[in-house]
Amino acid sequence: MNDTILSIARFLHSSRRYRKTKSAIRDILNNPNNEKKKYFDLTIIFLIVTSVFILVYEVKHPVPVWLDYYDIYFVSVVFAIEYLLRLWVHNDLSEAVLSEYYDSKFLDKPFKIARPLRKVLLEKFRYMLTPSAIIDLLAIFPAYRPIRVLRIFVLFRVLKLLRYARSINQFVEVLRNKQFELYTLLFLLAFIVITAGIAIYVLEEKVNPNINSLFDALYWSLVTISTVGFGDISPVTPEGRSISMIIIISGIAMISFATSVIVSAFSERLNEVKEMRTIERINKSESFLVICGYGQMTKMFLRQGDPAKNGYIILEKDRERVEEARKDGFDVIHEDASRTEVLKRFNTEYAKITLLCLTASDVENIYITLTAKSISKKIQVIARASHQNMVRKFEYAGANHILLPHEVVNNMIHIAITQPTMYKALHAVLTGKESAQIYEIHMNAYGSLVEKTVEDLAFREFKLLFLGIHRKGEFFFNPPKETRLEAHDVLLVIGRKISLDHFRERNRGVG
Repeated sequence: MNDTILSIARFLHSSRRYRKTKSAIRDILNNPNNEKKKYFDLTIIFLIVTSVFILVYEVKHPVPVWLDYYDIYFVSVVFAIEYLLRLWVHNDLSEAVLSEYYDSKFLDKPFKIARPLRKVLLEKFRYMLTPSAIIDLLAIFPAYRPIRVLRIFVLFRVLKLLRYARSINQFVEVLRNKQFELYTLLFLLAFIVITAGIAIYVLEEKVNPNINSLFDALYWSLVTISTVGFGDISPVTPEGRSISMIIIISGIAMISFATSVIVSAFSERLNEVKEMRTIERINKSESFLVICGYGQMTKMFLRQGDPAKNGYIILEKDRERVEEARKDGFDVIHEDASRTEVLKRFNTEYAKITLLCLTASDVENIYITLTAKSISKKIQVIARASHQNMVRKFEYAGANHILLPHEVVNNMIHIAITQPTMYKALHAVLTGKESAQIYEIHMNAYGSLVEKTVEDLAFREFKLLFLGIHRKGEFFFNPPKETRLEAHDVLLVIGRKISLDHFRERNRGVG
């Protein structure tokens, strides 16, 4: 038995298709950044809404047979499959079995299948007892609605929306942070309702025709303290009316207290909820910038506008600078970019992320670079360094590009003093104050210019000035006209935007 299960576990663990399939399903079910998850969520929401509509509609109207089949078989089967898939991806039996086997082999003790089996089943059982799993399971039962009492389970299909509606989840999360206050309020409410109910039952059970049991008394007490007052039960004795006045005042006080607790909870977490929405919105982009620090460089960078047009977000840990960025109209969240869990909130797996480390501290920028690269090597990091001596350290940390603003400024000052005309020309081109600017032209792998020579490009016809080629990490200034272009080359040219657009229109496969 042990050998059979061990063989199956080895087969599953070595099967690339099995692991890929399980990982993909887990990702779609649980990863909010997965591109396919929103389609899955919308599908489930559609099934829930249509199923509830059918169940409500059939209360007074006959339902076509095909709608019955749709609800009983299709919707319920989909919910059942979803429930089983969630249970399947919750943990992995094959990994647990192999882990136990290798541990037993290392410690030279007999391998027993019962231990990993018990551990995995216990974890799945704990998952089945979570509120969301219970709701998922009960949401399947409306398939048996011919039994009238089971129609109440349609409510669990509505509750199932909690898993897919983020606004409701955020509301529940806000209330969860005030659970101590709310539990205290609930306990006080139960105490007053039970005490007042017992009191009115003792005082009026024999004189009030509407109070025939303790349940009637508790019902009256709850209705009165909620200030609803249906009027179907009312006290008839002076003692009972006195109790009514006390619990009405208590009810008003408790409603005020509950309102203040909920309002304060939302006030405390309003910025956090807004930040969560900002991150969710930007994670839907295919590419975006994460700018660390809101200092002078960040302000100057954002004033240019164009680089951040595809989406950006600023991470700033200083509260005053966060408020300043908000007043300036930028998207900012109050977080420390060097924390791993902060950068993990971004869609590093599916989006193209460029991280700008623009804080004033070299140490902090290096740490942010290390954190980003430890999460995903695909994150492009552009870091600011204060001195040439720091460049090697940034390179070791994994930064893709290193900026030396002080050195650039010193060079520009020197050029402005010694060669003022060239300085004006460079400044105009770099800042885009003149019509001509420096542009990049990217050669796609299957573009029409690949294998052509520099001479074939005929930049003069397009009124463009060719500067050079960036190829495999090196820049070749003014290469010979016989030089042949390769896939993924980047050409640097100076000219007007209209000339560049004309060049791209005439040549297929350049970006």
